[in-house]
Amino acid sequence: MNTLFDKIWDAHIVQCVNDGPTQLYIDRLYCHEVTSPQAFEGMRARGLQCFRPKQIYCMPDHNTPTHDQDKPIADAVSRMQVDTLARNARDFGVNYFGMMDAKNGIIHVVGPERGLTLPGMTIVCGDSHTSTHGAMGAVAFGIGTSEVEMVLASQCILQARPKTMRITIDGTLGKGVTAKDVALYMMMRMTTSGATGYFVEYAGEVVRNLTMEGRLTLCNLSIEMGARGGMVAPDETTFAYLKGREYAPKGEDWERAVAYWMTLKSDDDAVFDKEIHYDAADIQPMITYGTNPGMGMAITDSIPQGDGSASFEKALGYMGLQSGECLLGKKVDYVFLGACTNGRIEDFRAFASLVKGRQKAPDVTAWLVPGSWMVDAQIRQEGLDKVLAEAGFEIRQPGCSACLAMNDDKIPAGKYAVSTSNRNFEGRQGPGSRTLLASPLTAAAAAVTGVVTDPRTLL
Repeated sequence: MNTLFDKIWDAHIVQCVNDGPTQLYIDRLYCHEVTSPQAFEGMRARGLQCFRPKQIYCMPDHNTPTHDQDKPIADAVSRMQVDTLARNARDFGVNYFGMMDAKNGIIHVVGPERGLTLPGMTIVCGDSHTSTHGAMGAVAFGIGTSEVEMVLASQCILQARPKTMRITIDGTLGKGVTAKDVALYMMMRMTTSGATGYFVEYAGEVVRNLTMEGRLTLCNLSIEMGARGGMVAPDETTFAYLKGREYAPKGEDWERAVAYWMTLKSDDDAVFDKEIHYDAADIQPMITYGTNPGMGMAITDSIPQGDGSASFEKALGYMGLQSGECLLGKKVDYVFLGACTNGRIEDFRAFASLVKGRQKAPDVTAWLVPGSWMVDAQIRQEGLDKVLAEAGFEIRQPGCSACLAMNDDKIPAGKYAVSTSNRNFEGRQGPGSRTLLASPLTAAAAAVTGVVTDPRTLL
């Protein structure tokens, strides 16, 4: 009667505190430069060393510029944060992939593609989008800085056990509908608090047919529904993706690992605290119109009337939009392809497939940012760089880029950006910026037309 979540969680319990939290063993801690400095400083102050340094991987991503990474970072605050992470990694003897290292990139892209993230693991990072790694069949969730210090010191964490939810999506996705659209559709239906307190398992025909990259996108956005994390049961798609990856098991270890991973699925009679079902036929290419990811709609729809709340009106006011307005044909200033949501090779393939033989709209500034140096290498191996260059696009260096205003890639105030990132909060992409979240296909359609465009009309 156990769910997939139950099986992994229970296998990692060190002890349960009466009327309190669970002491949970952590297989992998990821650290970046934003949330780890205070944790390492706390370790220093107490004279502690990391309990299991080989299970900790650090890399800068939020503050890294997406150009001239071989030169010192111009912004003093960003440079200090990146330098501090390098020093902490060196002082505490943990794994570190710095800028220009072939293994560097966004930590939530690098973990799966290097085989550091494996089925059955417990994984944490001081970053809410750690939920991404659940796509590999892991229990992965974001933690706070004090909890990062706890894991550094003990490789364990104290956590309340979340409730379980299963979201089943059956049917077949239509033309031009991607995993990003599925996630935006779920957020529209459930709102940004609909999964609060739950760990979500995604199931059904749609999920089984998603590529690994699509599943990573889906799990990445779990946190935007309020969920503690999201996960997909590992299957042949997972195993094929992992086989031969640098840190994945090899030889007999691989055979043993796969035999165990095949047991990682919810039992047929497993009971979830909540079950939700969606039909793929109801999902179209999506776009957001407001200032949270749940304020989304089918790209051909009009902005709804809303609930009359002050927050709804404030969001539309910030975005310069009105109820009843259709976004099709709306002028776009910027297009961003990238982030831990859509910075993988599949996303670049999709974008390139739509812009091939077309030209970037002259008034659009486009930032195409691979999620890692491995993705960058794949782009070039597959000749996508040439397709993109012929269409007038330039590929930048890996990093979080315009997902958040922590580096040079900021959207100016009042400008509209069709973005493949995960959040559209006020100022998220820069003070006063206006973000329309969408899929790589919808971003590509906007990039070549200069306006919000239904990608299905160009496929």
